[in-house]
Amino acid sequence: LSIYFSDIQGFTSISEGLDPQELTSLLNDYLSAMTSIIHEQGGTIDKYEGDAVIAFWNAPLDNEQHASNAVRAALLGQEKLLSMRPDFKVRIGKDVFARIGINTGPVVVGNMGSEQRFDYTFLGDAGNLAARLEGINKQFGTFLMISENTVNQLSSEFTCRELSRVQVVGRNEPVRVYEPYFTEKADIE
Repeated sequence: LSIYFSDIQGFTSISEGLDPQELTSLLNDYLSAMTSIIHEQGGTIDKYEGDAVIAFWNAPLDNEQHASNAVRAALLGQEKLLSMRPDFKVRIGKDVFARIGINTGPVVVGNMGSEQRFDYTFLGDAGNLAARLEGINKQFGTFLMISENTVNQLSSEFTCRELSRVQVVGRNEPVRVYEPYFTEKADIE
């Protein structure tokens, strides 16, 4: 799968300044926009955890372009958030930014949980790495970070800037990480 983790930057301080109805309205608008883009790019929403979105590509249906679709969804989501930012600033007095981490790799996917309740989700190290990459964006001042595993499966639609090799918790070997762009836009910059 190609696995996508996103989180709104500074969400705790945003939520402290809003009443529950305002917070719900903000999250519903944000999550609706991101979910539409993920679905348009063939992704499956795994779950929402507050402001976080966890999604994946290549299940339940096979998708040979899953890495490209995940990265395209992330870039389009960032563009959509950019267009929503002025309205959010009027509503909450702050700019809203989201960080995204994407990794591609083998996991188990299916119905998991207890005998009483289960979810269609994934489990495995590739998912853990995607979650770690979302957080590592803070160290680089970036908002989208992908692994070398994902880069190796991308189409020519994307250009990637290598950021570094990072050591993440729970892994022995450092991982090469990249910041992707749409190739056409990268040529302009």
